[in-house]
Amino acid sequence: MEQKTKIHAEDGKQELMIIREFDLPLELLFKAYTEAEIVEQWMGTKVLKLENKAHGSYQFETSDARGNVVFRANGAIHGFSPNQKITRTFEMENASFGVQLEVLKFEKLTNETSKLTIHTIFESVALRDQMLALPFAQGINMAHNRLQNIVMDRFATKIPGR
Repeated sequence: MEQKTKIHAEDGKQELMIIREFDLPLELLFKAYTEAEIVEQWMGTKVLKLENKAHGSYQFETSDARGNVVFRANGAIHGFSPNQKITRTFEMENASFGVQLEVLKFEKLTNETSKLTIHTIFESVALRDQMLALPFAQGINMAHNRLQNIVMDRFATKIPGR
């Protein structure tokens, strides 16, 4: 089955583009990235901090059944334009990928559909390729599928035609 979230990575470049069209109005797609409760549901991680503003920051954490932290990510939000764009850094603690710069662009396609484009820049081509060697594409596609389903279920009455 073809994945709906597309990853474009040109050889020799330290960046990648993640593109996904959602059957969600623009405002609801943006909420999925900016409301902690929704982020926790589709990412499957706890949101410790989420300051949606320029010069804000965020921190996510996942623990195992024994309470041991198995994943922690954080970053600074450098730019924040509601329903349009978020510019932020992303860093996974205890991982060798280094800090990434992410520019998330949100675009209205129709009243019922929207598009997300994430431009991610890595410190080097080698670090980008290291990330791509993991099941990264499958993971982000699964997360975006969860996002789509959770938001549709939660806001069904606010989606035109539903």
